[in-house]
Amino acid sequence: MALPAAAPARAQQSFQAFLDGVRQEARRAGVSQATLNRAFQGLRPNERVLELDRRQAEFTQTWPQYRDARLSPTRIENGRRAFAENRATLEAIERRFRVSPRVIVAIWGLETSYGGFTGNFNVIEALATLAWEGRRAAFFRAELLAALRILDAGHIGFERMRGSHAGAMGQPQFMPTSFERLAVDFDGDGRRDIWDSRPDALASIANYLARSGWREGEIWGFEVALPPGFDTALSGHQNMRPPRDWARLGVRRASGAALPPLENEWAVVIPGLSRGDEQAFLVGQNFLAIRRYNPSNFYATVVGLLSDRVA
Repeated sequence: MALPAAAPARAQQSFQAFLDGVRQEARRAGVSQATLNRAFQGLRPNERVLELDRRQAEFTQTWPQYRDARLSPTRIENGRRAFAENRATLEAIERRFRVSPRVIVAIWGLETSYGGFTGNFNVIEALATLAWEGRRAAFFRAELLAALRILDAGHIGFERMRGSHAGAMGQPQFMPTSFERLAVDFDGDGRRDIWDSRPDALASIANYLARSGWREGEIWGFEVALPPGFDTALSGHQNMRPPRDWARLGVRRASGAALPPLENEWAVVIPGLSRGDEQAFLVGQNFLAIRRYNPSNFYATVVGLLSDRVA
């Protein structure tokens, strides 16, 4: 099957010429020739990667479709089981990183079904395809170079270096540069193994959130009811205000009760606003921390809702 029409970078050079340039850059950065030879052996562009890159669920599904598919009874029940089975590890992670275990489990569940499916794409092949294709060439080239450094450092073997079509890896689905900055060796074996070590994977999620501004002891948010005629231009995660300001505008809990006495500033988020769905949430700093994991209001809201249900 033919690949789609060439994007800018692809029109300028062949795939092998592109790999030659990456090889030279990686060698200058200290990656061994042996690692490069093995990583690039037989490498070709992957058409399926390009197809999936243009079909992300956050942009093709309505809010109710996205929400309901990810808050299934099976995912919730499996989350409760995963929480119970890993309670001791999660409590130790919470003591170190001061991040809610239920949110860690929710991200774990949403990303890889609690480690059940971490992706079957060759990460080097996927990243090389996307870096060569050209739509976000600089971003994916940097991720490809980081993936080569991870292999060269021995954190994971070549056969296990598998992940999503976009190169996200392991149980937390970290991009390679996120791995370099934020992955944690929590089990103390000298390797940051987010593929096969649950302590490393869960602690890495916690470290990501902690470094993204997580506030210990604060909830992510909750559903609210908006008054008739509410100006939706006031909504959005960027528009943070004291809860008393929202209360004056008529925002109440979904039950109809008054907003609770909350500290700090909060925002009204309507995930499905662009498609006419008006379910709304009052969200705080921890919602923003989740958004740094994946910058989608759909994603961050579902993580919050799942976290409320798993523990």
